[in-house]
Amino acid sequence: MGIKEGIKMEEEQGLTRIGVSLPSNLLNKFDGIIRGRGYSSRSEGIRDAIRAYIVEYEWMEREEGEEIGTITYLYDHSQRGLGDELTEAQHHYLDMIKTATHIHLDEENCFEVVVMRGEAKKIKELAEDIMSLKGVKHVKLTTTHGGI
Repeated sequence: MGIKEGIKMEEEQGLTRIGVSLPSNLLNKFDGIIRGRGYSSRSEGIRDAIRAYIVEYEWMEREEGEEIGTITYLYDHSQRGLGDELTEAQHHYLDMIKTATHIHLDEENCFEVVVMRGEAKKIKELAEDIMSLKGVKHVKLTTTHGGI
């Protein structure tokens, strides 16, 4: 998503150069995506990705009331103590968690889906708690009103 696709962003002014350190496999995947989408440069792709991240964050910040949500995440199960930290985080939201599914993908990676129903801000809190843990590789939060 970007300005060219109709997302209104504050007017951008000036450019600032930054340095970013990334694992080569992540950068290679990103470069493939930006080539496939027709970006003229890596910087253009990064700017668009940052805009999309900002829009999603601001949308999440506005969420209120009762929601149904899923938190999906991929993590390195060999990360010492991470399984216990994830379980502990979920225990703080037992009244809202309807089900959770755990899938062993390979020797290193696990994938979980947590289905919740309740206050949107609390669903977001759990997603952010999970995001902050070392060894969690990817987190996606999806919510909907669902006629609650």
